[in-house]
Amino acid sequence: MIVYDLSCPKDHRFESWFRNSNVVEKLIKAGQVVCPHCGSTKVQKAPMAPMIGKTSIAKSSDDAAAPQAPQPTGELTAAMEKAAEAFSELRKAIEKNFDNVGGKFAEEARRIHYGESEKRGIYGEATIKETKDLLDEGIEVLPLPRSRRSQAN
Repeated sequence: MIVYDLSCPKDHRFESWFRNSNVVEKLIKAGQVVCPHCGSTKVQKAPMAPMIGKTSIAKSSDDAAAPQAPQPTGELTAAMEKAAEAFSELRKAIEKNFDNVGGKFAEEARRIHYGESEKRGIYGEATIKETKDLLDEGIEVLPLPRSRRSQAN
């Protein structure tokens, strides 16, 4: 997994994780990376400062200070794998216990909120604008990460 700093034409900056460096370019070109602030799909990689690990000073046999290379621990990779597993479990629980309303998510969420449809848990698809409009109306919604089978990153 690799994190990239990204920006949109409105100069909003944000981060996103990708499986590898090849995937980020493909997803940006396909318009599948979206600015979380304004919804723009005209996203580009922003300049990034390299991540440099701390070095420690080790004494050599002649007591001269020598820099020691940082030892990769894999903690970040392990944490990302745990997070992906947790999101996968959450998605499975939602798919098992909630109704999939597909592209009619915003419409059905409103109907439930205003008492025009039975109260129940639902999931589906909504545009960023639809999601913002629902939130503005006081309707609680929560976006979920896409499953690995439906995206390339």
